[in-house]
Amino acid sequence: MPSLIHLDSATVTGELTPAGQRPGADSGDPQLATTTVDGGTEAQIGIWECQPGGWPVVDRPNTETCYIISGAATLTDDDTGKKTEIKAGDYLTLPPGWSGRWDVTETLRKAYTIF
Repeated sequence: MPSLIHLDSATVTGELTPAGQRPGADSGDPQLATTTVDGGTEAQIGIWECQPGGWPVVDRPNTETCYIISGAATLTDDDTGKKTEIKAGDYLTLPPGWSGRWDVTETLRKAYTIF
Protein backbone atom coordinates (compact mmCIF):
# COMPACT_ATOMS: atom_id res chain seq x y z
CA MET A 1 0.00 0.00 0.00
CA PRO A 2 1.39 3.46 -0.90
CA SER A 3 2.30 5.69 2.00
CA LEU A 4 2.43 9.42 2.53
CA ILE A 5 5.57 11.26 1.38
CA HIS A 6 6.59 14.15 3.59
CA LEU A 7 9.55 16.50 3.20
CA ASP A 8 9.98 18.61 6.30
CA SER A 9 10.92 22.29 6.01
CA ALA A 10 14.56 21.55 6.86
CA THR A 11 14.75 19.26 3.81
CA VAL A 12 12.90 21.69 1.53
CA THR A 13 15.09 24.66 2.51
CA GLY A 14 18.30 22.79 3.37
CA GLU A 15 21.26 21.51 1.43
CA LEU A 16 20.54 19.80 -1.90
CA THR A 17 22.73 17.45 -3.95
CA PRO A 18 24.89 19.31 -6.52
CA ALA A 19 23.99 18.35 -10.11
CA GLY A 20 26.40 20.44 -12.24
CA GLN A 21 25.64 23.14 -14.76
CA ARG A 22 22.20 23.33 -16.40
CA PRO A 23 22.51 21.65 -19.83
CA GLY A 24 22.15 24.12 -22.69
CA ALA A 25 23.06 27.16 -20.58
CA ASP A 26 24.14 30.10 -22.73
CA SER A 27 24.57 32.79 -20.06
CA GLY A 28 25.91 32.91 -16.52
CA ASP A 29 26.89 29.72 -14.70
CA PRO A 30 23.58 28.14 -13.68
CA GLN A 31 24.75 25.43 -11.28
CA LEU A 32 21.99 23.03 -10.22
CA ALA A 33 21.23 21.18 -7.00
CA THR A 34 18.35 18.77 -6.40
CA THR A 35 16.56 16.41 -4.07
CA THR A 36 14.34 13.87 -5.79
CA VAL A 37 11.35 12.00 -4.37
CA ASP A 38 10.18 8.54 -5.38
CA GLY A 39 6.45 9.02 -5.76
CA GLY A 40 5.78 5.49 -6.97
CA THR A 41 4.94 6.64 -10.51
CA GLU A 42 6.84 7.68 -13.61
CA ALA A 43 6.47 11.36 -12.63
CA GLN A 44 9.64 13.19 -11.64
CA ILE A 45 9.15 14.91 -8.28
CA GLY A 46 11.47 16.93 -6.10
CA ILE A 47 13.14 20.14 -5.06
CA TRP A 48 15.36 21.93 -7.63
CA GLU A 49 17.67 24.89 -7.21
CA CYS A 50 19.52 26.88 -9.86
CA GLN A 51 22.04 29.69 -9.59
CA PRO A 52 21.77 32.71 -11.95
CA GLY A 53 22.05 32.06 -15.67
CA GLY A 54 19.91 31.43 -18.72
CA TRP A 55 18.98 28.81 -21.32
CA PRO A 56 16.46 28.22 -24.08
CA VAL A 57 13.74 25.56 -23.96
CA VAL A 58 12.58 24.26 -27.35
CA ASP A 59 9.39 22.21 -27.75
CA ARG A 60 9.13 20.96 -24.17
CA PRO A 61 8.31 17.20 -24.27
CA ASN A 62 6.36 17.02 -20.98
CA THR A 63 4.35 19.03 -18.46
CA GLU A 64 6.01 20.62 -15.45
CA THR A 65 4.19 22.20 -12.55
CA CYS A 66 6.17 23.97 -9.88
CA TYR A 67 5.87 26.17 -6.82
CA ILE A 68 8.61 28.77 -6.40
CA ILE A 69 10.07 28.53 -2.90
CA SER A 70 12.67 31.28 -3.20
CA GLY A 71 14.56 33.37 -5.73
CA ALA A 72 13.53 34.98 -9.00
CA ALA A 73 13.61 34.44 -12.75
CA THR A 74 12.20 35.77 -16.00
CA LEU A 75 10.51 33.35 -18.40
CA THR A 76 10.07 34.48 -21.99
CA ASP A 77 7.44 32.79 -24.17
CA ASP A 78 8.65 32.32 -27.77
CA ASP A 79 5.15 32.42 -29.28
CA THR A 80 4.06 35.70 -27.69
CA GLY A 81 7.34 37.32 -26.66
CA LYS A 82 5.74 37.88 -23.23
CA LYS A 83 8.16 38.05 -20.30
CA THR A 84 6.85 36.71 -17.00
CA GLU A 85 8.66 37.52 -13.76
CA ILE A 86 8.43 34.68 -11.25
CA LYS A 87 9.33 34.84 -7.56
CA ALA A 88 8.77 33.11 -4.21
CA GLY A 89 5.13 32.12 -3.76
CA ASP A 90 4.34 31.83 -7.48
CA TYR A 91 2.92 28.69 -9.11
CA LEU A 92 3.80 27.79 -12.69
CA THR A 93 2.77 25.23 -15.32
CA LEU A 94 4.81 24.67 -18.48
CA PRO A 95 2.84 22.49 -20.96
CA PRO A 96 4.15 20.07 -23.58
CA GLY A 97 5.25 21.93 -26.70
CA TRP A 98 6.16 25.12 -24.81
CA SER A 99 9.19 26.95 -26.17
CA GLY A 100 10.81 29.89 -24.49
CA ARG A 101 13.61 30.96 -22.24
CA TRP A 102 14.53 30.78 -18.56
CA ASP A 103 16.71 33.56 -17.13
CA VAL A 104 17.36 33.01 -13.42
CA THR A 105 18.20 36.38 -11.85
CA GLU A 106 18.36 35.31 -8.18
CA THR A 107 19.16 31.74 -7.11
CA LEU A 108 15.83 29.99 -7.60
CA ARG A 109 14.44 27.06 -5.63
CA LYS A 110 11.24 25.27 -6.64
CA ALA A 111 9.21 22.20 -5.77
CA TYR A 112 8.36 20.48 -9.05
CA THR A 113 6.48 17.63 -10.66
CA ILE A 114 7.19 16.63 -14.26
CA PHE A 115 4.92 14.18 -16.04
